[in-house]
Amino acid sequence: MPKMKTHSGAKKRFKITGSGKITRRKANLNHILEKKSPARKRRLSGDFELAPGDAARVRRQLGI
Repeated sequence: MPKMKTHSGAKKRFKITGSGKITRRKANLNHILEKKSPARKRRLSGDFELAPGDAARVRRQLGI
């Protein structure tokens, strides 16, 4: 049986930290930014830990 391929969309969207947690970006920070307040854009910036319920699915997609 051949190896499982890594999901190409998942490998672009998620990163694994050194301790094994999965991080992601928040949505709504790609376009139409003029009408969004600076405070809202600051809240959406940075990396966030993936919810435990989603982590199992993403681990399977990444082949971990």
